[in-house]
Amino acid sequence: MTRPPSWRHASFPDYAQKASLRLTSFVTLSSLAPTDFMRKTPFTLCATAFACSFGALNLLAETQANGLAPEVTDLNAEDVSYTLEKNLPDLKKPFLNAAPGDRKDGIPVGELGADGGDREAVLAFADEIAAGDHGEIDSFLLCHKGKLIFESYYRRGRVNYPHYQMSITKSYTAMTMGRAIEMGYLTMEDLNRPVISYLDEIDRSQLVEGATEITVAEAMNMHSGVRIKNEKAAELMKVPGLLEGQGQIQAYLSHSAPIPPSPREYKYQGSDPSMTMQVIEAVVPGTAREFLEKEVLGKMGIRNFAWQDDVSGLPKSAAGSSMRSRDMLKWGLLVMNDGKWKDEQLVPAAFVEQATSRIHTNPQGTSYGYFWWRHDAPVGNKTYDCMSGRGAGGQFILMFPELDLIAIVTAHNKGMGKMLKTLPQRIIPGFLSP
Repeated sequence: MTRPPSWRHASFPDYAQKASLRLTSFVTLSSLAPTDFMRKTPFTLCATAFACSFGALNLLAETQANGLAPEVTDLNAEDVSYTLEKNLPDLKKPFLNAAPGDRKDGIPVGELGADGGDREAVLAFADEIAAGDHGEIDSFLLCHKGKLIFESYYRRGRVNYPHYQMSITKSYTAMTMGRAIEMGYLTMEDLNRPVISYLDEIDRSQLVEGATEITVAEAMNMHSGVRIKNEKAAELMKVPGLLEGQGQIQAYLSHSAPIPPSPREYKYQGSDPSMTMQVIEAVVPGTAREFLEKEVLGKMGIRNFAWQDDVSGLPKSAAGSSMRSRDMLKWGLLVMNDGKWKDEQLVPAAFVEQATSRIHTNPQGTSYGYFWWRHDAPVGNKTYDCMSGRGAGGQFILMFPELDLIAIVTAHNKGMGKMLKTLPQRIIPGFLSP
């Protein structure tokens, strides 16, 4: 049976041709709630695709009898999607490993306790996660001083199954822009140029007032000022052919309300990351997808992933990627190491600093840079600086620079869940010097 290729997977070249999920339309990427990003075309899946042999798990022993993390057996590219992930059977028992194995994936490993952290406190927290006290958590990883020291999987979590990322896809898109800068296709100063100065297929005569003034930097900080009514978006989605290529941005900028002068109001929406991906497509050699897969994911050894196409034909940028938990950690390490992966500078340190800076701060004290978040996490009588990638359902890359600590969480909550607040309070004390 032929399945519609609504995603892309680097490990399976048969699906290397461009495809797009037409049902995920323009309206999905404009002003709708994050849950609307979850709508995917369902596939028929043989039950054998998720036939997993996990062996006997023992919570107290922390590892399986063979010491291996649970995997999906016979995993194929077409098995990876938000819809199909819901079909994964829950693990009968959680998998906890306080001394993660070296999977030869470029991630150094260590041991909880010996290489940092309060072993008993982390295991107690993991027990609560397993019991469901902190939501529908699928994985929880800790990395201290560059070493993965704790790895755990629950419910739908599997070490080899790319978990949907939702809006962390935006954060990955920002780092792809940074990679283009590092390679000389743009400069940091070029981020202050108008978006449409890079898009030569845009009909400027059709643009609303102010559309020519939106800069790349403003788009990456959700300050484009684009505002499209739902009725108009619904009308546009009926003619998806008009939204292919730069037609997507043409539609945003032709049917928006007039764009006010800067400074504009912040609005978290899909139009702004779409503009960013279009600029990447315009400046790099080949396509944005080829660049993303070779120069970003490939450089970090991320090969088992999925990344859907947008209605434009470009990779989705607001949501739509799926990553293994360990590969999420690689993105965190890239940020914490100021854009360096191993011995290679993939992204300029100056770009990482700007992307994770507090460009916009809301009344609650949460800040936004270039598609990355930043806030002060309260723990006891002190707060700790936290940089983060965040995705609906409870996907997190939490980075605490002061402690050289990274926490990875995947989940399938209905909302964001509790971990953004609870995890720092439960985990950070164990990493403080006595």
